[in-house]
Amino acid sequence: MKKTDFLTKLFYEKKIQLVEPSENLKNAYLKRSDESLRSSKLLADAGNLNDSIALTYYSMYHSVLALFYRVGLKSENHIASIELLRGIFGIDTRELERAKRERIDNQYYVDFHITKDATFEMIKIAESFNLEIIDFIDKLKEKEIIEFRNKLVLMFK
Repeated sequence: MKKTDFLTKLFYEKKIQLVEPSENLKNAYLKRSDESLRSSKLLADAGNLNDSIALTYYSMYHSVLALFYRVGLKSENHIASIELLRGIFGIDTRELERAKRERIDNQYYVDFHITKDATFEMIKIAESFNLEIIDFIDKLKEKEIIEFRNKLVLMFK
């Protein structure tokens, strides 16, 4: 299945939707992103690396959802969110994809072990990624929001 077929399927299943832009939801997801990253640091300091990695990824993912709600996009699928972030917004998703792989490896494979250094490296990557997304959101102009929404409409026609 091609990426656009996958995204279109999710659109028709209402797992991806155009919604009204929401400052409240944007702010709520940014707050959740910050809380997840702060919790991740505490867990890493305490030696709970698996849960720290999971929260590090979710911190990044929540910042993506904040951007989406700023322009009026709802996505309930992680893979689709990454595709949309790259394809519609032109944002490099390599670090987000790496964090997602680390989260999956640590959550689902008991024989997978991550080091404290690698955990703190992922936290630094998340901090940088989140700042990039926040900067992107802060610089958005209404004209650009309309352009992004138009791209989405055309994608799902």
